[in-house]
Amino acid sequence: MTGAAGLTEMHGIGLSLIGVAIVGGAVGFERRNRVRPTVALAAVFIGLVLATAGAVLFDGLSADPQYVAASIPFSRSLYPLIAFITGITIMIGSLAAGLFRWPTRPRYTGLGFLLGLWVIYPYLIPGPASNSHPLGYVLVLSLPIAVGYILKKDAAHVIRDVLRDSVARRFGLGVGLVAGLFFLFITGYLSVFPEEGLPHQSTTVVLPIIYQLVSWPTLEIVRPHIPFFLALSPGLVIIVGLLSSLIGLNAAIIARYWRIEEHAGLTEGTTGTATVVGSCTCGCCGPLVAKIGLLALGPSVAAPLYWVFVDPASPLTVLFIVGTIALFTGSLINSIESAVGSDRAEEFLQSD
Repeated sequence: MTGAAGLTEMHGIGLSLIGVAIVGGAVGFERRNRVRPTVALAAVFIGLVLATAGAVLFDGLSADPQYVAASIPFSRSLYPLIAFITGITIMIGSLAAGLFRWPTRPRYTGLGFLLGLWVIYPYLIPGPASNSHPLGYVLVLSLPIAVGYILKKDAAHVIRDVLRDSVARRFGLGVGLVAGLFFLFITGYLSVFPEEGLPHQSTTVVLPIIYQLVSWPTLEIVRPHIPFFLALSPGLVIIVGLLSSLIGLNAAIIARYWRIEEHAGLTEGTTGTATVVGSCTCGCCGPLVAKIGLLALGPSVAAPLYWVFVDPASPLTVLFIVGTIALFTGSLINSIESAVGSDRAEEFLQSD
C-alpha cells in the first residue's frame, strides 16, 4: 500500500531499523563510556521516536490481513476451555509464587488473581451481558489500583527520589508519551491515514464501544480532510495510561542507572538496563506480530498467529494486556530492588 506522500510500508520498516540502530549504538557507546549518559539518553529517545514512527507508518500503510475461518488452528468452541485453563494457571502460578517466593507480599498474589480473572471474565458471564456487567467494570478499575498499591508499598520512596533527577524525569516522561501514542496508533484508536469505512464528512459522536472486557462511552472525532481519527474512552485512558506510565517509570530507572554509573566512573555492569529494555521491547512489539508474520513468513504462518492472539473472540488477546502489565510491573520492582540492594544505593537515591 502507498501513502499520499508516496510512502510505503517498506519506508516504515527502514525508519524503524534506523531508530533501532540509533538506540543500539547509543546503548553500546554509553556502556563503553564513549559518550556521556545525557547524550546517550537523548540519542536513545530520538531512536525510540524514529522506531515508533516507523512502526506506526508500517502498520498504517500495510494491508490489514484477511483470513478465512478455515485457517483457524482450532475450533472456537475450545475458546472457553482455553480461557479457563489460562486464567486458572495464572492464578495458581501467582498463589505458588506468593507462598514460596514472596510470602510476606500477598499483594503480588492478589494482582495475579486479578489478571487471571481478566482472562476468564468473558466466559464467566457469557453472552452480551458481559459487555455491561458491573464485575467487568470492577475488574478494569481495580487493575490500576492494584498496580498502584504495589508500587506504593514497594517502590514509592525510590520512584520519588529517582524523579527528582530532572534528566531521568524528562526521559521517563518522554518515553511514556511515545509509548502511549504507539499503543493508540497500533490499536487503531488514533490514525492519520486515510481509512475505508469512515464517514466522508467531519463528525464528532459518542458511541458505546467495547474495549477491554466491557463497553465504554467513546468519543469519536473524524476529520477525513486532514485525515485524522481519534477515539477516546475511560477504559482506553485507564489501560493505555497504565501501560505508558509503567514504561515511563522503567525508562526513568534506566536513566538513573546511567547517571549514577557516570558519577561512580563505572561502565554498566548490572543486568538492570538489559532487563528493562528487554521487557519494554517484548511488550510494545506484541500488537505488530500478525502483520510482521504475514510479511516475513507468509499467510500460512501468520494466520494461526492472528486467530490465536489478534482475533477479538480469542481469549488470548487479553493475555497481551495482562502479560505486559505483569512484565512491566515486575521489571520495575526488580530494577528498584536491585538498585537499593547494591553498594551504590545511597547514590542511586540521592537527587542531583
